[in-house]
Amino acid sequence: MNSLLAVQRASLSKNTHIAYAKGWAAFEAFCAEHGYPSLPASAEHVARFAIDATDRYSMGTVQIYCSAICHHHRESAHTSPTDHPTFRSVMRGLKRLKGTAPRQVDALRADDIVSMIDACDTTTTIGLRDSAILAVGFSAALRRSEIAGLLVEDIRIYQDPRRMIVTIRQSKTDQEGAGQTIAVPDGENIRPVSRLLVWWHSVGIERGPAFQTLSRGGHLRGRTLHHSDIPRIVKHYGAKIGLDPSRLAGHSLRAGFVTSAAENHARLDKIMAVTRHRNTETVMKYIRDADAFSDHALEGVL
Repeated sequence: MNSLLAVQRASLSKNTHIAYAKGWAAFEAFCAEHGYPSLPASAEHVARFAIDATDRYSMGTVQIYCSAICHHHRESAHTSPTDHPTFRSVMRGLKRLKGTAPRQVDALRADDIVSMIDACDTTTTIGLRDSAILAVGFSAALRRSEIAGLLVEDIRIYQDPRRMIVTIRQSKTDQEGAGQTIAVPDGENIRPVSRLLVWWHSVGIERGPAFQTLSRGGHLRGRTLHHSDIPRIVKHYGAKIGLDPSRLAGHSLRAGFVTSAAENHARLDKIMAVTRHRNTETVMKYIRDADAFSDHALEGVL
């Protein structure tokens, strides 16, 4: 039984583990507050938790938290209360009432990235690091967890012309850790390879985390960034160039790559080679957004 549980847990991604842990903790706190048993729980009590949670969380988060409750019950060989008709009926009502559309963040175009990099104070190590994060995160279409987890050993740099191959050891679409590679040219404007090398040389990084935490004095602490640091950096420099930080997130870099590539008329297979999307429909959504006003049906009429 223990080996079976170990296999089940290994099938979940790291981020899913974290989300489920938060969801289960929230449910246990709710049960403790109201005097309900959390394991096993009744469908009515889980439904009440879902109703209460929609006042504090998005509908998507509530669904994830309810999935965590289901997961914990099945792991403990209990019937999941989320399978009960009472719970399902309540969730259908909440979805109609609250809606299920995910929060949309703005995609950062190449021009935005150049302006944000220009806003970095590259006379400081913090500014050098942040400019490299923005350049590499955008150019390689990385998720925030991939930026934070990147190692020097995962990056192979070539000269004449300057370019690099980035290896992602494990990602959302590669849970088994087979590894995925991304080709990143340096270019003339964003220059991700050059900015990365300048950052490394400025603080003497030769191995380990590619992006590390810094003290207020700009000295290395030797610790990798947390994935939550990436949206903070994006919002900070977005605000500096006049963008609404509430509309930005770590995903704005990745979404911006797809949108900018689509506007540059890049082939779909070339875009997906960098983003590593498996579903073309996901990529096409960004492309449709980029082309929304191109050759509009009422162009020249309005």
